Amino acid sequence: MTKIHFHDLYPPLVDIKKEIIDGLSKENKTISPKFFYDSVGSKLFDEITESPEYYPTRTEIGILKKYGKEMLSIIGNNSLLIEWGSGSSQKIRLLLDILEPEIYMPIDISKQHLQKSVQSLAKDHPKLNIHAVCADYSNGFLRLPPISEKFHKVAFFPGSSIGNFEPEQAKHLLTRIASLLGRDGILLIGVDLKKDIKILNSAYNDKKGTTATFNLNLLKRLNRELKTNFDISSFNHKAFYNEKEGRIEMHLVSNISQEVMLDNYKFSFQKGETIHTENSYKFTIEEFQTLVSKAGFHAEKVWTDSSNFFSVHCLRV
Repeated sequence: MTKIHFHDLYPPLVDIKKEIIDGLSKENKTISPKFFYDSVGSKLFDEITESPEYYPTRTEIGILKKYGKEMLSIIGNNSLLIEWGSGSSQKIRLLLDILEPEIYMPIDISKQHLQKSVQSLAKDHPKLNIHAVCADYSNGFLRLPPISEKFHKVAFFPGSSIGNFEPEQAKHLLTRIASLLGRDGILLIGVDLKKDIKILNSAYNDKKGTTATFNLNLLKRLNRELKTNFDISSFNHKAFYNEKEGRIEMHLVSNISQEVMLDNYKFSFQKGETIHTENSYKFTIEEFQTLVSKAGFHAEKVWTDSSNFFSVHCLRV
């Protein structure tokens, strides 16, 4: 029977409030994309991954299905499988079937989504030992539960989530992952590739408007949890590919001049001013391999789809 151990390392509300205040106090206002993922945001993101415009999820799944046996031959089984940002369980179900790890350790910032996901997995994998960790790994997840020292570690970081970090932040996080994995540890990581701008822009502006709802839900969450007074109807979703920076940018645009309160802090918005909510960097294979080499990894293998839209890299410490 599956054993589920839950480790709650999520930061206290005061830390979250400080981070929001700091971001909104900047000249160019920002809110970290990690705050998208309350229970509603996590569900909305799952819907985004199923939209016809959003190619990354189905393309990455296709790569895992096609090359799973080859991945197993490199990685081996009977390991501790750690998933950074567990989110939807579609991909990890494939890997669990392929790798048959001794322990599965998902790490995710959304407690409710994580609990629901592991409970569902437990029903289908009755012999699997699960150590679920609710944590904000974006700020440098410092240690894994002690059980991790006993097994060969394999990390899975899907969905090109590494692209949500600034290059220096990405290098720092990858360096930290390499340190946690230890000598001969393996990282299997999904990376979105540079491609036609129209395809990129469509992926973040789906016709159904789910991505827009997902972006705006961030303000609903702040109103609910931090008692801000954002008027949701006075903000619009905007997403576009910044070719110079090599990234998709997501913003919330204020369509009027307005003021927003958080405790005793007042934030003024001019009409057209934005809150920058997410970046999603895109890479060439060479660019990404250069990045990981600076973080203590060397590239073992890379797999792509036939259109070279997406890549999955096998990296070893």
